This record gives sequence, structure tokens and C-alpha cells, in this order.
Amino acid sequence: MDVQQFDFELPEHLIAQHPLEDRTASRLLVLDKQTGSISHQRFTDLIDHLQPGDVLVMNDSRVLPARLIGEKAGTGAKIEILLLKSLGDDRWETLVKPGKRMKPGTEVVFGNGLLRCVCEEVTETGGRIVRFLYEGIFYEILDQLGSMPLPPYIHAQLEDSERYQTVYARERGSAAAPTAGLHFTKPYLEQIAAKGVQLAYVTLHVGLGTFRPVSADTVEEHVMHAEYYEIPEKTAELVNKAKAEGRRVIAVGTTSCRTLETVGRANGGRLVATAGWTDIFIYPGYTFSILDGLLTNFHLPKSTLVMLVSALAGKEHVMNAYRAAIQEEYRFFSFGDAMLIV
Repeated sequence: MDVQQFDFELPEHLIAQHPLEDRTASRLLVLDKQTGSISHQRFTDLIDHLQPGDVLVMNDSRVLPARLIGEKAGTGAKIEILLLKSLGDDRWETLVKPGKRMKPGTEVVFGNGLLRCVCEEVTETGGRIVRFLYEGIFYEILDQLGSMPLPPYIHAQLEDSERYQTVYARERGSAAAPTAGLHFTKPYLEQIAAKGVQLAYVTLHVGLGTFRPVSADTVEEHVMHAEYYEIPEKTAELVNKAKAEGRRVIAVGTTSCRTLETVGRANGGRLVATAGWTDIFIYPGYTFSILDGLLTNFHLPKSTLVMLVSALAGKEHVMNAYRAAIQEEYRFFSFGDAMLIV
């Protein structure tokens, strides 16, 4: 399948640079995955599309202040490091700028020595495996020295870093936010629950590989970056009971979708409480084992996320919806508007 089939022209002014003052004030494009019909609504209309008994599954991963700026020991040269994935034992997979300054054995100092790291190896994709050295608690030091790693298409400064976290973010570990959940407030989630919708949570620590443009010519050639996930017992029970009773399971975001499908596909359409790494790549032709609907944002051209959405609703339906969103000047990407596929 040619990657160019998932390309589209996006005017730059439609890339949202700031979150709205009210999280729930976004617009909502509703796409019927069977007929392809589209309606333009407000995010607060989402509750009207949810039914008592639906299970709404959200990713509770919390974004780390994963961007660190330090100095190369001995020369004082500036080096920027972005944490991607914890490998355990204080070792992390990272992206480094400029990479040429970070050869194996290089030491970088942060915060006048409060934190240090040593480069151990260069990865196949040009990243670096580093080991951190410190006294105390790593995440407390990271909170003190690190900053929020906003996507490269957002050029504005974020005044309140919590606006790049969902209101239910708990499990720290992501390099980027599961952005479909940014639209919710706690009161709105309470309204949804009061209607009889069951709220459930999974964890998937979002890596930058999810958002990386597909460089291969064909979809099938692309290799996904593995990301860590967890499914708790309660979520597995809620989802399995809903599927057995013919009730809907709706994921908030592609990360929740990928977590559910990773485990559901491996267990005959059922969830089990488990944890592990997933590199699942969902594109047209995929048969969903768990998912009935999806709430998501508007994604980058030729991205794996557009391909996932196209697998659920059909490529022609999705490309048509994106054309309509551009014509109606919806806001795109992390701080943008939402789309509901049911």
C-alpha cells in the first residue's frame, strides 16, 4: 500500500499552537464508520453519542519533563537530551542534539552536577543509550531540571505545563501526551460516568516513534517503535464483560486503541491483566478485536496515526473527513480539535 495515499495538504495556520482556555471548548467532527457521514459539533456533544453501558478507555500515562539541557564535561559545549524510554538500571534511550558531540564515553553534566549521564552506545536509529548518575530520587531531580518536550510543530511556549497533561494522568513515563484525552475535564468525566458510561484506564508510555513520519515508500515496510503498556485487572474485567454483553468499547486516543488491540489480538478478542512492550502497527486491512469506536485528534499527513484511523473507518471516509475538517478550519494536532468515529 502506497504511503502517498495517506498524504494531504494542511495549511500551516490550522496547526494549533495553544490549548484553548477551556479544555472542553474544542470542536468535534463525528464520523460514521459505516456510512462515512459527517457532522460538525462541539466536544461537549460527545456525551450525546455515548450510551449507558459503553466502556470508555483512557490512557493514564503522564508526560515526563523529558527535555534536559546540559554541558559536555571538559568542553562546556551545550547538549540537549530528550528521554524516550527507560531501560532500567538508570539507563535510558534518548535523542541527542547535536549528536556528533555525543560519542560513546561522553559525559554530560546538568544543573551544576546535580545530574550527570554517560553515553554508552549509539542506536540503529541514531539515538543514544545513556546511563544517569545522581544522588537522591531520579524523578524528583528530573522535575527540577527538565522541561516539557512539546512536539516540533508547536512553536509557542506553554505557560502551564499541566495543559500538556490529561486531567487523569498518573503513571509517569511518556515522551509525548496522549492528546485525545486533553479535551476532558474532571467535571465532564463525572457527567459522562453519571450517564452510565463506564470509565476504564490503560497505560501506554508514548514514545516519539508513534508520531514519526513514515519514511518508507509502502506502508508494509514501516517498522514501529516499541512502547511499554500495562492493562490492570479492573479494565480487563470491564472490557470483557462489555464485549460478552454486546456493549461498545470506545478508546480515547490511538494509544489506548493500540494497547487494547495488542492484548485483545493475542487472546482471541479478550483482555487479560498484563504488561509488556508493543510495536503493533494498525493500518487498513487490520481486523479489530476489541474496539468499536475511537475519539482522536487530527493527525499528521502520512503518519501511522492516520493509517490507524483509516483502518477503523475506511481510508476514503477518513480522507473525506480530513478534507472537510480543513475546509471548515478545524484546529489540528496536539492542541487541536477532536474527531469521534462510531
